[in-house]
Amino acid sequence: MRPVSDRYSTRGPETEAEPGSRGRVLRNLLGIRSAREMARRESEVLLAATQRVIDETRLDQQFRADDIRRMHRLWLGEIYQWAGEYRQVNISKGSFMFAAADRVPHLMREFEQGSLREFTPCRYTAISEQAHALAVVHAELVLIHPFREGNGRCARLLAMLMGLQAGLPALDFGGISGKTKSRYIAAIHAAMGHDYVPMATIFHGVITRTLKSQARIFSE
Repeated sequence: MRPVSDRYSTRGPETEAEPGSRGRVLRNLLGIRSAREMARRESEVLLAATQRVIDETRLDQQFRADDIRRMHRLWLGEIYQWAGEYRQVNISKGSFMFAAADRVPHLMREFEQGSLREFTPCRYTAISEQAHALAVVHAELVLIHPFREGNGRCARLLAMLMGLQAGLPALDFGGISGKTKSRYIAAIHAAMGHDYVPMATIFHGVITRTLKSQARIFSE
C-alpha cells in the first residue's frame, strides 16, 4: 500500500502518520501501524456501522449534513479522533483538487439545503429517476470530500440508504472496477460542471446489477 502522502496531497495536522507505520497509516486511536491491519479494521467496523445506520434510518427521512457526520463517526469513531468532523486539510488526488477545507462547512450547508432536500427521502420508482437522484447526491458529496478519510465509502453508504428508501435492495457496488472505475472517476469530474449523466449511467448499472443479483438469489 502506498504511503498516506502518496494517496492524497495534504497540508495540516491531520497529515500525521502513526509512529512506526513508515508513513503508511494515519495516526489513530488504536495504535495500528500496518496498512493491511487498518484496512481490515476499517472494513469490520463499517459492516457494524452500516447495519446500525440501516436500523435507525426512516424510510421518510430527509437526510441532513449532521446525519452524514454521524454516519462517519459511527463508522470510524473508535479509530480516528477526527471521525465525524469536517477536515482541516486541503486534499488533492493527482492534479484534481477537492473543495478547500475552509469551504467545507458552507458547502455542506448548501448540500443539505439543495441536493439532500431535493432528493431525500428518495421515493422514486423508475430506475432512471433513482439513478439520477443517487448520482447527484453521491457526486456532490464526493466533490466536497468533507472528511479526512473515508469519503467514498461514506458516500456509498448514503447512496445505499437512499436506495433502501426507494425500495431497492442493498446496492452492490462490486461492479465498479477496471474500466468502470475509470468511468466513475470521469463521472466525478463531469459533475464539477453539473453534468450528472455519466454518474447516473454508473448508478443505473449498479441498480441493474443489484436487482439481477437479487433475482438470481430468489430463483435458486
